[in-house]
Amino acid sequence: MTRVRELSESIGPRVAAAVCAGLLVAPLSGCSSGGEESAGASTAPAISTDSAAPPTTSAPGATPSAVDTSTAEDAVQAASPEEEPVTEDESDASALWGTRYSGTAELSVDVYDFCASDGSRRLADSQSYSLDATLDLGRPRSAGDETEDNPFSLLFAAGDPADAGAVSFWSSAVGTASSEDLAGNPRDPKALLTYWDVDWSDGELDARLTDPHTDQAVALNLLNWSSPVVACRADLGLLPGGYPHPLAVDTTFSGQLDASTASLTAEGDSTDSLIEFRFEFDGTAS
Repeated sequence: MTRVRELSESIGPRVAAAVCAGLLVAPLSGCSSGGEESAGASTAPAISTDSAAPPTTSAPGATPSAVDTSTAEDAVQAASPEEEPVTEDESDASALWGTRYSGTAELSVDVYDFCASDGSRRLADSQSYSLDATLDLGRPRSAGDETEDNPFSLLFAAGDPADAGAVSFWSSAVGTASSEDLAGNPRDPKALLTYWDVDWSDGELDARLTDPHTDQAVALNLLNWSSPVVACRADLGLLPGGYPHPLAVDTTFSGQLDASTASLTAEGDSTDSLIEFRFEFDGTAS
C-alpha cells in the first residue's frame, strides 16, 4: 500500500496529460469532467498493460498517468505460440491466454441522484443500449515477487471512450514509476494491483470485483455516464464526454466461457451510488 501511494505522489502531475493525449488502452473519457470523485482519482502511478491484450478503445475515468503502448501481441506476456507454446502440462485456463472475444454488449442502466426535496436518493433515468465490445484474456500479470492470483488476466472494454455508457473491466494492473524511492535508493518500480477474484472451471466463469483501488487513485473498472455541469440542474447542460464512475465491490461477471465463445452477464453499481447497471455480452474468439 505504501509503495502505491508513493508512486501516486511521485507522478500525479502527469495524469491529465496522458489521459487527454489518448495514451490509454481501455475505455477512457471524462478529461473535462470534475467533481469530488474525479479529484480524488486524479493522481495515480503509471500503468503497464503487459499480459493482457489491450482493447480497441480507451478506458473511462480515474486512470493511470502513462501507459505502455506496446501492441496486443507484445502486451500479452508469452501468450503467443511463437513466444511460449502452451503445453499439455499447463492448466486448461492457460489455453485461453492470448484469446480475444469480439461481440456485442446489451446494457441496461439505472441512474440515481440526490435531488429530491428532502435530499434522498431517487431514480432519475433508465436507459438500455447496445455497444460493440471485446474481452481479452492473458497470462496473469506479475510485478516484483507478486503474481495475479487468477487463472488469467481479464480485460473487457465496451463502447467508444468519448461516449456515455462505455464500460471497462480490468482484473489487474501493474503500476510503474521511478526506480528510486523518495530517499534516492534503488527499488523495483512495479507494484501489482489486483481488482477481481476470477474463477474459471469447466467452461464456467465466476468473477467478482474485490477492490476498486479508489484509495490509491487507480480506478480502472468504470462506467462512463453523462453528468450535469451543476448537480441537480440538468437544464444547464451536461459535461461533454460523460463522467467516469468507478464500480463498487461485489460487481460480478459470470457465465459461459470457452476457447471459441463467451456468453457472460455482468451487474453491479458505482461507488457513488449513482449508477446501477447490467449487461449481457456475447462474443466469438478471433
